[in-house]
Amino acid sequence: MCGIFGYFGPKKNATEIVIDGLKKLEYRGYDSWGVAYKTKDDIKIHRQIGKIGEAHLVVEDVEDIEESIAIGHSRWATHGGVTQANAHPHTTENREIVLAHNGIIENYLELKEVLVQKGHIFTSETDSEVLAHLIEEEMKNDNFLSATKKALHQVEGRYAALVISKKENKIIASRRGSPLIIGIGEDGERFIASDIPAFLKHTKKVQYLDDNELVVIDAQATTFYNLETDEKVEKRIIEIEWTEESAEKGDFKHFMLKEIMEQKETLYRAINQDAGLIEQVADAIKNAFGTYLIGCGTAGKVCMTAEYMFSSIAKKHVNTAFGSEFPNYHHFLTNKSLVIAVSQSGETADTLEALEIAKAKGAKIISIVNVETSTMARMSDIVIPIKAGPEKAVASTKATTSQLAILMLVAYAAADRLYEGKEILVSAAGQINDMLNPRYEEHIQQLAEKIQHAESMYIIGRASNYPMALESAIKLQEVSYIHAEGFAGGELKHGPIALISQGTPCIVLVGADETRKAILSNAMEIRARGGYIIGVSPQKEEVFDYWIRVPDCETASPIVNIIPVQILAYQLALLRKNDPDMPRNLAKSVTVK
Repeated sequence: MCGIFGYFGPKKNATEIVIDGLKKLEYRGYDSWGVAYKTKDDIKIHRQIGKIGEAHLVVEDVEDIEESIAIGHSRWATHGGVTQANAHPHTTENREIVLAHNGIIENYLELKEVLVQKGHIFTSETDSEVLAHLIEEEMKNDNFLSATKKALHQVEGRYAALVISKKENKIIASRRGSPLIIGIGEDGERFIASDIPAFLKHTKKVQYLDDNELVVIDAQATTFYNLETDEKVEKRIIEIEWTEESAEKGDFKHFMLKEIMEQKETLYRAINQDAGLIEQVADAIKNAFGTYLIGCGTAGKVCMTAEYMFSSIAKKHVNTAFGSEFPNYHHFLTNKSLVIAVSQSGETADTLEALEIAKAKGAKIISIVNVETSTMARMSDIVIPIKAGPEKAVASTKATTSQLAILMLVAYAAADRLYEGKEILVSAAGQINDMLNPRYEEHIQQLAEKIQHAESMYIIGRASNYPMALESAIKLQEVSYIHAEGFAGGELKHGPIALISQGTPCIVLVGADETRKAILSNAMEIRARGGYIIGVSPQKEEVFDYWIRVPDCETASPIVNIIPVQILAYQLALLRKNDPDMPRNLAKSVTVK
């Protein structure tokens, strides 16, 4: 959820580098932030509520230091309210230890009780502060590195932590379930962050910290340890393909709009997969004794859509579960089961926990991810990269359609019709390229102006467009803050139709298939009760009050139908004075349970 950034190197403007890195991580979501930097004899800390904005700190006493060291953190509140005292980095009474921490320490109350009895004084409500005090307590009898290792052995839960000490020129970092990546720069520079875009302007060379590992960054080396065995670990340096430009807005006002428009290209990249890899996954599905698709939020809706695709295209049954609910299915897992995880970041805590359960049962794991060196990818037997490039807006757009395209390819491969599926998707990508033009945006903006004051909206669909109705609701909720709900068209008359009143906007997702007549009949039922019908359809229908045209793309209908809703959500956000890139209360990567 939160963002972490650290710098170790010869440059004396370490604090500026860290603040710039935190700005690059703003898309992860936060409500307060802070930085800490080392001087020759002390550690200075600055913490603040709100956005980083144009922050510039007056940095003192750094000209005579040997190495420049700073750490920073952008916090999304979990334990304790949004206050300056709860902002990171956290320290101890004598400021010996300073720490930035993501995740949740599940046993912090028990640890805190013991530490208070030993005389430690806490100044925040957070679970994170416990770890700083715990390290300080262990340092009474041990050095900084050993004390940090011993403290980490005592905490339960998921974490990513950066720690610095007043007495030593080094950064110690460790992770369990929350991402941390090291960037290798020039002249001994090292960066450490929650996500690659934070240091992409400085280096493309990275080393990945795995779960239950610790790294020591000092003037001599970058040394990795396995926390469970205390043995050193060798890490290779990987050069990533992302460019700094791909992680920036360019001429677009917001990342969300940029990423919507990038679907002209990202769909082609998703489709242009190694056919052998797609067929390998299809064969795994054919040979599995039970296949489970798992994801959270938008990725969960993608999985639900794929369930329909496998049924209609490949005549195969696959199971779908949200990552947070998957532990309830562990009774059915065996070493013949197949679990396919879908995620943009590859770091979603609930999905990772589900994969840990699957791995313990001996199940085969496949991941469909945008970050192919993520934790999820490294846990998997097979990885399909969606190749969407950095997605920084909290509301997922281009990653969603790329995930749908890949799962559709796999469904066709499972039916031994991969080439046919690729043809349909290439045609759909071409028509989406034509669709995404300024006139189309303007047409949807006019609709947004008509409905911007609505208190509630409803979206209906059938078959594979039903999960896209649920996903449409997520998009509208995330950035417009309008109460939105998605329903299966046939379920309206079983209760939800009671919510329809005069002028209530209702989006109808129409597929050019056997469900067309039924969903239009549902639209008639809504209109008869005063609803305002917005049709997303290849052709104009009499029941529509407002028509948004989409191309007829056969089985790729869910992919083309969600795009105009993405644009509508964005336009509504602007009209309602919301920030579409950083919605309130939300974070891009949900790395806590």
